[in-house]
Amino acid sequence: MSGWHALGQVTFLGNALADWGFALAIFLITFTVLPLVKRLIAAQQRRLAALGAHRMYLAIELSALLAQRTSALFLWGAALWLASRDLSFPARLERWLTAALVLLFWMQVAFWANAAVRFAIDARRRRSTGPDTLLKSSMEVILFAAGLLIWGVAVLLALDNLGVEIRPLLAGLGIGGIALALAVQTVLADLLASLSIALDKPFGLGDFLVVDDCQGSVEHIGVKSTRLRSISGEQIIIANGDLLKARVRNFGRLTERRALFLLDVHYETPVATLAAVPRAVREIIEATPDTRFDRCHLLRCTDTALQYEVVFFVTRPEFKAYADAQQSINLRILERLRSMEVAFVATAPTPVRLHPPLAPAADAGGQQRLL
Repeated sequence: MSGWHALGQVTFLGNALADWGFALAIFLITFTVLPLVKRLIAAQQRRLAALGAHRMYLAIELSALLAQRTSALFLWGAALWLASRDLSFPARLERWLTAALVLLFWMQVAFWANAAVRFAIDARRRRSTGPDTLLKSSMEVILFAAGLLIWGVAVLLALDNLGVEIRPLLAGLGIGGIALALAVQTVLADLLASLSIALDKPFGLGDFLVVDDCQGSVEHIGVKSTRLRSISGEQIIIANGDLLKARVRNFGRLTERRALFLLDVHYETPVATLAAVPRAVREIIEATPDTRFDRCHLLRCTDTALQYEVVFFVTRPEFKAYADAQQSINLRILERLRSMEVAFVATAPTPVRLHPPLAPAADAGGQQRLL
């Protein structure tokens, strides 16, 4: 017993060997237990995923993600901190140790926060019933802005924990931030616009947009600009700030197309035949696949013709489906009305007026005249 007592009186760096042994035991236990907790959370996640426990699974999934983002260096630092709580060190060594642990802690907190933001975006995308192409394309934008904020706050909190007076630093950053904002206000406007696009989701990758006199499919949504691929092949680059100021027509969200066309019939056509035209047109449109008849009326008596207005809907959003349906309807109407001896007006056709006047890939269905 006297030997153990004498050994307990031996000191190293101001601490008894017994204290060092106790600290070493705490370090080894902690460094062993924390990785086991990580593995336990991962196993629980896999078990709940197999059982389909969705509500509980999200919490476990987030815990598993945070555990996965926990670095071994942080675990080592946590074990070292727990082990050194009952030890005393020279003032200089203690300052360096405290600074290292504080920086390590806030660095890990920033990693966790970034992982939580990414998890929230993924969870929202999985819950969304609509297209998620926007979130895929804008995730980098959101993570970039969130990362700047998270790391900035982490650095300031770390400096505050280390005893650095951050109020003058915040004041200097505020003044410098104002000067920087004035210098790069266009870039910041585009950055904020990209965040607005990411959150409001007015369009996504692959959507066909018409912006003023530009039209094309969305190819990339970046921090500063959005890139469209036009029908003729060139790339159109539009600043995000300008994009939000413009009126954007998104044909990628089109669910069906409304088509309107005119039939110009001669005044000498018998009234009984004129009365039979709407029924014949309706039968033709209803027999055409992927269409829904709306109306057919003799609305106008012009100087040269009796004019029918026909409206129908194509239930598929693709322009090719509309073009195929319109062509089939036109041919069958010509065949049917000629068999009914309906006389068409032999005048030069008026130019086709499309609404909107778009290239074929984005035409929403137009107004045409069938003579």
